[in-house]
Amino acid sequence: MPVNILIHPTYFPNLGHFIALWNADKVLWEINDHFRKQTYRNRMYFMGASGKQMLPVPVRHSKTAAQRPTRLVEISNERDWQRYHWKSLQTAYRSSPYFEYYEDELAPLFEQKFERLIDLNLATIRKVFELLDKDFQYEFTEEWHPKAPDGYNDLRYLAEAKTPHAYIARLKPYTQVFSDRHPFVPDLSILDLLFMEGPATAAYLKEHKDLIIK
Repeated sequence: MPVNILIHPTYFPNLGHFIALWNADKVLWEINDHFRKQTYRNRMYFMGASGKQMLPVPVRHSKTAAQRPTRLVEISNERDWQRYHWKSLQTAYRSSPYFEYYEDELAPLFEQKFERLIDLNLATIRKVFELLDKDFQYEFTEEWHPKAPDGYNDLRYLAEAKTPHAYIARLKPYTQVFSDRHPFVPDLSILDLLFMEGPATAAYLKEHKDLIIK
């Protein structure tokens, strides 16, 4: 039976999110929900020398922020946050097995200016699929509904960064940078797995399908 999912586009998604995307036959992006702060919509987590660290994408504030649909959220580009993100990733993952393998293809994403958050998020997701040589097709919601369409797995909850989702404890550990000083940290950005496992990332994502998609 085809696997159809309703899910949010997030910034270099965490593992649980990307496991869902990788194993879905049809992806329906939720873009008409009200934008919420402190979610994966505009942040990713990576492994740094001091442990788990966050890289947030700054968004423009609005007096009616609570009512903004995700598709209209704009990025605040007054500061060179992209340069900071890329430098942080370079510092953290330069010694990883596959950083240099993907570096030249990822770098342009941190140089291109995006006006809308949704365009940035989709670009990061498409790029990872491209690096892993897999086609990626999707559609967008036309309006917000509290329930997913018939036949769709409602995975919108995966965008919540503060929720201790049950699947996290069941993610198989892999070697991470700074493993000599920190224990394994599950559910970081897909970039963490990609830089450590390279092409084997695809097998890891497939292996964990049942943790997310029922």
